[in-house]
Amino acid sequence: MAKSVFIMLLLLFFIAMISFVATTTTTTTTTVMAADAQYNPTGYGQGSLKSYQCGGECSRRCGRTQYKKPCLFFCNKCCSKCLCVPPGYYGNKQLCPCYNNWKTKRGGPKCP
Repeated sequence: MAKSVFIMLLLLFFIAMISFVATTTTTTTTTVMAADAQYNPTGYGQGSLKSYQCGGECSRRCGRTQYKKPCLFFCNKCCSKCLCVPPGYYGNKQLCPCYNNWKTKRGGPKCP
């Protein structure tokens, strides 16, 4: 009788330890992943700009297009939502996932 109680207590102790280790590991991994998401060596990405910087960045982005008005309109709209404008005049949208993934009703890209 005493042996079976001891074995049951030992088994419960191991289950509790496994649960504690699994919870601690998950919390640590989540914290590290959150820290990695905040670190952006390129300086681009969602939240990399302040709202007052959108006008200048969109002027740069749309500076070489013949469709300045619609480009500026949509760029400013996207920038105010994503707080990010990709570098260059065209492309490089992968550096701003929010900017890149915002689609029109038809499924085309919303942001220039």
